[in-house]
Amino acid sequence: MSDLASYIAHEHLGDGSAVEIRALRADDEADMLAALEQTSAQSRQRRFFVMKRHFSDKERAFFMDIDFKNHVGLVVLAGDADRKTIVGGGRYIVFEPGRAEMAFMVIDAWQGRGIGSILMRHLVKLAGAARLKELTAEVLPQNAAMLKVFSKFGFKSRSRHDPQTIHLILNLM
Repeated sequence: MSDLASYIAHEHLGDGSAVEIRALRADDEADMLAALEQTSAQSRQRRFFVMKRHFSDKERAFFMDIDFKNHVGLVVLAGDADRKTIVGGGRYIVFEPGRAEMAFMVIDAWQGRGIGSILMRHLVKLAGAARLKELTAEVLPQNAAMLKVFSKFGFKSRSRHDPQTIHLILNLM
């Protein structure tokens, strides 16, 4: 595990709210599940492409098994000093040398406030530092908000065999 496991940053949203961006930790599992409970069925479907109600032990292990080399995960926490809660998360997973796929999730109450953009900025920075050459993402056509975030960061749409998703690519080198 690299020193990315201790990654932490602080930022302010456009409305002035302070948030903390940090590496996902093994002990975040309960808080991640609690955050998922605060997302609508539509938000979960936009993230997982299916109507997801619960996660198997194998799925939970996959999402929490972050090595910070081939699987990098960040969370965004908001709240006061006494109790911060996870309001969003993002990750990239290397699927072949130099290439990784990105994904994001923001709880409904915090959507539209810039959390996706903050996560994107940090993950793109980390991917560049890891010398990745390309980031990809699969997004449902109806997920206009995420498509806007990816576009803002320079991702380009590429044709794909699956007509149900839009395949996006960002060249880093």
